[in-house]
Amino acid sequence: MTSISSETGQHTTLLITCGAIAREVVAILKINALDFMKVECLPAYLHNTPHEIPQAVCTKIQQSRDKFERIIVLYADCGTGGKLDAVLEEEGVERIAGAHCYELFAGHDAFADIVDTEVGTFFLTDFLAQHFDRLVWKGLGLDKNPRLVRAYFANYTRLLYLAQSDNPKFRRKAEQAADKLRLRFEIRHTGYGYYKTFLSSI
Repeated sequence: MTSISSETGQHTTLLITCGAIAREVVAILKINALDFMKVECLPAYLHNTPHEIPQAVCTKIQQSRDKFERIIVLYADCGTGGKLDAVLEEEGVERIAGAHCYELFAGHDAFADIVDTEVGTFFLTDFLAQHFDRLVWKGLGLDKNPRLVRAYFANYTRLLYLAQSDNPKFRRKAEQAADKLRLRFEIRHTGYGYYKTFLSSI
């Protein structure tokens, strides 16, 4: 687990989040001078094992409860099928509302429109574009058997890169990912999306 502080000083609020959005969360805290918040990240590989997220979050809450006045979880449901919410209700801790980080970066209404427009959409963020080969290509075993691409992605028609930045390196990686998956490439610049709105309102 990784601990990241936005600034030095007294931290009264703990933000528990996925390592896949750590860079964006820390940037939001700096932009808004939210020096009273501390970020602690769980491993990004939990992205591929969502059934492990509730227990990992629960453990971090229990380890941290006596150190902070308030704990907020910046995970969406993230494929836990409501199990994360059950843990948080038992622990008395709130989380950001949403199904997954794609919805939160795009914004709730915008994401609904995206899905309504084209159901067969595979999403990447800045983090996933950077780490596509490790988390997706190798994670799904496509490096050893590329023919599985057709089976795994038969119902997808496009790769939509939800970009948090204007980094050309990330865009190239996202375009390469689309080529590997044989999907049409599209990009939408989201910035920090609902994460910024939520954190700014605390």
